[in-house]
Amino acid sequence: MAFSSAIFTSFFSPKAGTLLNPSPSSSCLLPASPSPATVRMWRTVTCATVSSQQQERRPRGIMKPRPVSPEMAEFVGASEIPRTQALKRIWAYIKEHNLQDPNDKKIIICDEKLKKIFGGRDRVGFLEIAGLISPHFLK
Repeated sequence: MAFSSAIFTSFFSPKAGTLLNPSPSSSCLLPASPSPATVRMWRTVTCATVSSQQQERRPRGIMKPRPVSPEMAEFVGASEIPRTQALKRIWAYIKEHNLQDPNDKKIIICDEKLKKIFGGRDRVGFLEIAGLISPHFLK
């Protein structure tokens, strides 16, 4: 971090003046001799420039596209997809077809398409979805 020299010198100079406009006619004047109770330190934060030679970061972990099983590929429409995008598409399908239990929105009522992905189960809790799609991501 660096102090701006204009702010630092105008703040601690014995002359009265403003930070932006040194004319004494301004209504925002600094005291001639700042007392410790009225002095406030201002810091100016400078931004570091990003190197133009920096390489674009490849996706890793759950953001990395992985090959999927034929059932999952049919559902999401891609043979390789990141886990995050697959989960997003599953939730979009659930919302679009109104497959959440009206009494308990945490329960998903599976139709035939979802049963293929969720191992033939009729009802699935929303926290179980991530675990049930794991076998569909091939290594």
